Amino acid sequence: MSSRAASRVARVLAGQSSRSSVRLLHSSTVRRSPSLLFFLDFPASPFPEPTSQNPATTKFAEASEKLHTYGAYLIQVLPKFIQQFSVVRDELTLYVPPSGVVPVLTFLRDHSQCQFKSVMDISGVDFPDRSNRFEVVYHLLSYAHQGRIRVKTYASETSPVPSAVPCFPYEREAWDLFGIFFEGHPDLRRILTDYGFEGHPLRKDFPLTGYTEVRYDEERKRVVYEPLQLTQAFRNFESLSPWEQIGSGAEQSRPENLKPKPKEVAEPKKQ
Repeated sequence: MSSRAASRVARVLAGQSSRSSVRLLHSSTVRRSPSLLFFLDFPASPFPEPTSQNPATTKFAEASEKLHTYGAYLIQVLPKFIQQFSVVRDELTLYVPPSGVVPVLTFLRDHSQCQFKSVMDISGVDFPDRSNRFEVVYHLLSYAHQGRIRVKTYASETSPVPSAVPCFPYEREAWDLFGIFFEGHPDLRRILTDYGFEGHPLRKDFPLTGYTEVRYDEERKRVVYEPLQLTQAFRNFESLSPWEQIGSGAEQSRPENLKPKPKEVAEPKKQ
């Protein structure tokens, strides 16, 4: 499109041109650029009110600015251990390598400008397509400053994460459910599943049904483990009772069999 045609389009869209100029624009410019026809023929909105803004941009604007300042301060104090930070609404997240977990957590717990004395949760996220498939997430809470912060690091199935037991506990859950190994943990064993449980149930490649089933055996008087068998009786789905279990199944009713039979009329007796 030429600059002259572009200026015509701009004037028309700004409402500074007459109807004749619009028709002229249709006849000349749109012939060369048919895509403009849709844009020009689109009716104006009948609602004079302005569109609503995203409330997150105004509601968390002040908090987001303060968290950006605080995240920049933490990077200046710990440039060796904090790789980057992010702020989403009113949530600050620090990204650290595995070697920086213990120094960063210790700093956040003991420094007067932090005072994150409590860990609310140590969780994990599984991304099987990545080389370091696990994200280890520490959720911290500061009672003194009434604030929260999140610390993230990464690990694989073979590379361990230094244990933060000297700072905070709660690593056995991540080991039990994800299989994230914490190096230096004094008592790293299962805590939510049984001792003979196979696999880690929160991994993406773990089957939803598991590998074994558990039941109580009346003869042995104890709980037994057996290979998983998903047996389901044959169900014959029909319109009359679609969820009724009928064992080995039955012959489907044909439409002609569902029609009501006409009443038999007795023939008159011959005299």
